[in-house]
Amino acid sequence: MKLTVVAASGGTGRHILTQAIAAGHDVTAVVRTPRKLDGTAARIVAADLSHPDPATLQEAIAGADAVLSALGATTASEEGVAERGTRAVIEAMRATGVRRLIVLSAAPVGTVPSPQRPTPPKHDPGDGFFMRHLGAPFARTKFRAHYADLARMEDAVRASGLDWSISRPPMFTDKPLTAHYREAMGRNIRGGFSIPRADVAHHMLAMLNRPETVGQTVGVAS
Repeated sequence: MKLTVVAASGGTGRHILTQAIAAGHDVTAVVRTPRKLDGTAARIVAADLSHPDPATLQEAIAGADAVLSALGATTASEEGVAERGTRAVIEAMRATGVRRLIVLSAAPVGTVPSPQRPTPPKHDPGDGFFMRHLGAPFARTKFRAHYADLARMEDAVRASGLDWSISRPPMFTDKPLTAHYREAMGRNIRGGFSIPRADVAHHMLAMLNRPETVGQTVGVAS
């Protein structure tokens, strides 16, 4: 399969890239700093998704079977990059006729207001007592701007008209790949407090061959 991986040098993006190459996919990696992927067996396209260039993204996406994006802010100065960059990716996909899009979000985002969901549920239906009353409120307060950006990004994805899936994991760890995790359509995972980045990448790649995940937000956790 021919894949384009957006934000391929980040924490989760690098796992997506590495696993996709190991699985024999033909991969194009979209990164801001190409030298971070020196020696990688992938076609590399330099692009700053905080100021997207349509022609560059169309070049990176044209001919792909799917796009997988791990785009998200890692510093306060990058806030808004998930929405801006993903909107640019969507436009490039429309321009080039590529349909399948899988994006990385976060478990608390389902309860974060956005322009298209101004009154979201107060609690995610998959959250237990601890997450409802302690974990999720703490995370939303600490990462308020980041989650607001992801919520707007999700709005753009849902309105895209593409064959999309949204991955919503909880807290990341850097533990090794296990390939053993739980998932739920349209809700978080009860008691799912964390997951290795490598497992999130594995799950996003697995969704490529699962048509029942199209048009779904998917909770995933260890």
